[in-house]
Amino acid sequence: MNKLKGLGVALVTPFHEDLSVDFDSLTKLINYNIDNGTGYLVVLGTTAEAATLSKEEKMAVVVHVININAGRLPLVLGIGGNNTMEVKKQIQEADLSAFDAVLSVSPYYNRPNQEGLYQHYKAIAETGENIIIYNVPSRTGQNIEAATTLRLAKEFPNLMMVKEAAPNILQYFDILRNKPANFNLVSGDDEFTL
Repeated sequence: MNKLKGLGVALVTPFHEDLSVDFDSLTKLINYNIDNGTGYLVVLGTTAEAATLSKEEKMAVVVHVININAGRLPLVLGIGGNNTMEVKKQIQEADLSAFDAVLSVSPYYNRPNQEGLYQHYKAIAETGENIIIYNVPSRTGQNIEAATTLRLAKEFPNLMMVKEAAPNILQYFDILRNKPANFNLVSGDDEFTL
């Protein structure tokens, strides 16, 4: 059963002026979202500036969010990148016991073709963890076409959802029309949410 319903908020990582993580502000953000009807929280997504955090900072943020959330909302952990084997390794090595899914952004910079995107998500689906495909072509330089998303959704039940941020409403409709019943689509663009 999918616990990830409604509005999922990708938490930012607040910083002090000395560039250290501002955990007091992070606590306020978590509680604000919980108190105001957020459905689930995304930790270390691309909005959290995860690419610029050290391994130690990432771990500290994860532990902090888990502790402050205290099981009140479902959690999603962002683990993505353009090195498929490294992403797979990070997912396999992560303690995901507090998380309902992993949000994994499509490979950026490399700009793989559709078969390359399929092979990337196939490899991380092999971890057996619940994975959310994140398609954000404006940031990655490559769109995951509806046909590729649907192929993945039909072949790998643990690829449970796509966060779709392509600026193409017809792509959303194609996914919605042809997706398996257990596969969900969430909007990654405010203008397309409705």
